Amino acid sequence: MTTPLGTRDIEDQPPPTAPLAVPPDAGAGSRWRPAYLVVLLFATAVLYLWNITINGMGNQFYAAAAQAGSRSWKALLFGSLDAQNFITVDKPPLSQWVMGLSGRLFGFSSASMLVPEAVMAVGAVALLYAAVARLGGRWAGLLAGAALALTPVAVLMFRFNNPDAAMVLLMTAAAYCTVRALQSHGGRWMALAGGAVGLAFLAKMLEGVMVAPALAAAYLLAAPVSMRRRWLHLAGSAAAFVASAGWFVVLTLLWPASARPYLAGSTDDNFMNLVLGYNGFARVLGHNHPGALDVQANPFPSKMLGSPTPTFLRLVSGEFGYEIGWLLPTALVAAVLVVLARGRAPRTDPARAGAVLFGGWLVVDALVLTLMHGMVHPYYSLSIAPPIAALVALGGHELWAHRESVWYRAAFAAVVASTGVFGWWILSRNAHWLPELRWAIPAVTVVAAALLVLSGRALRGRTAGAVLGLAVAGVLAGPAAYSLATVDVAHRGGGPSVGPVLAGHETHGLWNLSVESPELDAVLEGTTTEWSAAIDRSANAASLELATGTSVMAIGGFTGTDPTPTLQQFQSDVAAHRVGYYVSSVQSGHEPGWNGRTHADIARWVAATFPARHVGKATVYDLSTPLSAT
Repeated sequence: MTTPLGTRDIEDQPPPTAPLAVPPDAGAGSRWRPAYLVVLLFATAVLYLWNITINGMGNQFYAAAAQAGSRSWKALLFGSLDAQNFITVDKPPLSQWVMGLSGRLFGFSSASMLVPEAVMAVGAVALLYAAVARLGGRWAGLLAGAALALTPVAVLMFRFNNPDAAMVLLMTAAAYCTVRALQSHGGRWMALAGGAVGLAFLAKMLEGVMVAPALAAAYLLAAPVSMRRRWLHLAGSAAAFVASAGWFVVLTLLWPASARPYLAGSTDDNFMNLVLGYNGFARVLGHNHPGALDVQANPFPSKMLGSPTPTFLRLVSGEFGYEIGWLLPTALVAAVLVVLARGRAPRTDPARAGAVLFGGWLVVDALVLTLMHGMVHPYYSLSIAPPIAALVALGGHELWAHRESVWYRAAFAAVVASTGVFGWWILSRNAHWLPELRWAIPAVTVVAAALLVLSGRALRGRTAGAVLGLAVAGVLAGPAAYSLATVDVAHRGGGPSVGPVLAGHETHGLWNLSVESPELDAVLEGTTTEWSAAIDRSANAASLELATGTSVMAIGGFTGTDPTPTLQQFQSDVAAHRVGYYVSSVQSGHEPGWNGRTHADIARWVAATFPARHVGKATVYDLSTPLSAT
C-alpha cells in the first residue's frame, strides 16, 4: 500500500510521481514480527555487552582522553589527552564526549567507557532495521540487522573505544533519515540527515562525510517531489550539516590558542589543517604512513595495518577479509541485481532507491579504502558494514519475492552458493581453526541453492521457510563464527584484529614503548605539579596517565612530530615548576636526541641540564633541580 505524501511537502503542486511506498509484509504471522525485532536487539545487546571489560582500557590513547574528559569540562569539550589540556587526541571529540560523560556519571572505568559503545551497536542495528524495513519489508530489515550485528568488524569496534563506532552509528542514522525523507516530509528529514552527517564529521572527520553523496543521489532520484524542491531540500540538508559540524570549528578558531589545548595532528594548531591534511588527503595520498613512525614501537605492522600498496583485493584479503570481506562481493552483486530487476519501476521505487542509497555508500567508501596509500587500519572497514548488510537483505528480498520466475530462482541460487564458496575461501586462510565449519558452509549453501532450483514454483509455505532459513544460515555462518570468536579475545592497543587467538591475531598495541612500571607510577603519583611528567608521543603519555591518574605532557602528540611544545615553551613550563619529570622514551643504548627526532632539542637540553636516574624501565630526569644546583 502506498504511503500518502504530506501536503506540506508539495504545497499546492501535485507530485510528479507517486510517493515512495512502504512495502507490505504479506503472509501469516506478521503480528509476531515486532517480537522478532525485540529478540534481535536483545541478542545484539547480549553479544556486545558480554564480558566487554575483557578489553580493559582498549586503545589507551582514547581511554586517556576519556579519563581526562571525566575530570575536566574543558578536556571533555576539546577531546584533550590530559586533564590539564596540553594537547588533544588527533580526532574530533564527539566520541570522547560520550565516554567522558559516562565517566562523569558513573566514575571512569573500563565498563563506563565501553558499555556506551555496545549501546551504540544496538542503536545502529535498530536504525538499519528501520531503514531497510521501509524499503523492503520487515523480514528484509531483520536480515539486515542480523547481518550487521554478526559482522566481525562491528563486533570488534562496537566493543572498543575508537571513534569509529560513534561515526558509523551517525552515518546509519543519516541513511535512516534519508529513507524517511523519501516517504514524506522530505525537507525536515533531509535536514536531520545533514545534521547526523555533521555529527559524524565531529566523530571522525571526512570519513563520516563519505556517506553524503549516496544520500544526495538517492534523494534526487526517488524523492516524490519536484526537482526544484529536491534541490532545495538538499540545500537545507547541507546547511544543517554546516551548522552541526561547523560550530565546533568556529569554537576552535575563536577560543584563544593560549587558553585551549593544541589541536593534535595539525601543523599550525588549526582544526581545518587537521581535517584536510593529517586526517584527510595526507592519509589517502600516503603522506602520513607507518614508516613515519618508529618501527621499534610497532613490532607487528603487517598484522595490524593494511597493505600500503593499494589493490582492489585489499578489502577481501588479509585482515580486511576477516573483518569485512565475507559478504562484500554478495552486496555488490545484490545492488546490481536490484537495480536491474526494478528497471521499469516508477522513479520513486523503494527497492531501487535503497540500492542507490546503500550501493552508493558502499562504493564510495570502499573505493577510498581500496585506494588509500597512507596508514590504513582494517577496522576502518566498519564504515561499510551497514551498507553491506542492507544490500544483502534488499537483494535477497527482491530475489525471493520473485522466486516463481526461473531466472530469479537461478540468480538467488547462484548468489547463495557463491557466497558459501567465498566464505570457504576466507576460512581456508585460517585452515587450522574449525575445519569442519570451513567445509560445512559451502555444503549448506550448495544444498540450499539446489533446493531453490529444483523446487520450482512449489517453493511455498513451511518448505519455503526451511529452504530460506538454510540459505541464510549458510550465508551468515562464517562471519557469525568469527564474531563469536572475537568476543572471547581481549583487544587492546592501536590495531585490534578479529577472530580467535590461535589464528595469529596478536592484540599488541601500536607505537607504545611501554615505559610504564610500578616504580615509575609511584614516582609520578607523588608529584604536585600540573603535569607529573613529560614524554615523547601521546601513546606513551596515555599509558602513564591511566596508570597514575596524573596528567602527562605528550611532547609532539601522536606521531611525535606535532610542533608543540617548542624548546622555549618547555623551558618556560619547567622554570614555572609546571612539569615534574622528563621521562625518556628512548631505548637503552641510545643517547637522548638520537635518530633526528622532531623534539630532540628538548631531549638534549634536559639531558644536559638535569640529573638522570633509572626508574623501572625508563630513564627519568628530575626537572626540579638542575645539575648546576647539585
